[in-house]
Amino acid sequence: MFVSLILSKVRAYLRYRETVSELSRLSDRELDDLGISRYEIPGIARTHAA
Repeated sequence: MFVSLILSKVRAYLRYRETVSELSRLSDRELDDLGISRYEIPGIARTHAA
């Protein structure tokens, strides 16, 4: 149980970092097309990773 909890937290963190990385690579124009501001990226990544 404890190991699976740790593994799920690690996977969630990796999803968070990947999402932040991918969204950060987009231009301001591309983010605007998606309706996302740069300051929203961490929150969106947290929601996606959860």
